[in-house]
Amino acid sequence: MPRHQDVVLGHTSSVGSSAQQGHHHIHLTRQIRIKHRFPPGEQPLRGPITTSLPGQRPVFERGSRPASNLWLEISTSGAPEEAAITEFGPAHAALADTYVGEDAVLTYARAQSARTGIRAIGPSGGAALRLLAAAVDAKAIAEVGTGTGVSGVYLLRGMRPDGVLTTVDLEPVRQQYAREAYHAAGFAPNRARFIPGRALDVLPRLADGQYDLVFCDGDPAESQSYLAESLRLLRPGGVVCFEGVFQEGRLAEPEHHDPQTRAVRELVRDVRESDRLLPALLPVSDGLLCAVKR
Repeated sequence: MPRHQDVVLGHTSSVGSSAQQGHHHIHLTRQIRIKHRFPPGEQPLRGPITTSLPGQRPVFERGSRPASNLWLEISTSGAPEEAAITEFGPAHAALADTYVGEDAVLTYARAQSARTGIRAIGPSGGAALRLLAAAVDAKAIAEVGTGTGVSGVYLLRGMRPDGVLTTVDLEPVRQQYAREAYHAAGFAPNRARFIPGRALDVLPRLADGQYDLVFCDGDPAESQSYLAESLRLLRPGGVVCFEGVFQEGRLAEPEHHDPQTRAVRELVRDVRESDRLLPALLPVSDGLLCAVKR
């Protein structure tokens, strides 16, 4: 029986050949990109799409919009059941970005980021960082990539009132923008420690096991080295986060083999396969890879 689709999320799987039965109920939801193979002359399918688990005939429903940025829900109990794929499009992403809202401080810091050409985490990703900082009751956070202070404001707002953010950036001028943003947000000067320099020169000087959260938004090519340093810096139960792992869609596109995308793919794989980490890949901003240190 031919393959009916390729599901691409850093690797490829297929739907098609043999029947299987399960004894557990599994409910899996993830944002993915789907690639389909079509017989010669057949037009690409357009969503929504409904397909089946192995052993059942796929059913495709043609709609009016391209079937991209999809949610895949799979439920198996006893015999295979249908797997429904429904759209997760720009409207949902826009809702996530506006759900919490950004005040004048964040709006200004984000404008500074755009003006200077410095990438900044999106509002939904920032809200996730704030939530994670609060969830671990963070007193000490290390940040790779200060930027203009967008992510730092979110992190500081999630931390304990006596918490300290240690933030590293190669460019002191960026840290000055962030310093202004933190001051405008009402944080005392002692709430942030600014260290200029290359992250891989600075991180080894930080104390082992003393950090509740490490946020990495630096050079993607150095991400695996950031991971190694983060594991050393974090206490058990601490969280490491990497921003921008979707690489503007390149992560899920096998044809992209540039060094930066390859490095991020290796990072995603290593985090998933590490027995020291409990990971999740969150579809916020440009992809937020998070993991708890066991």
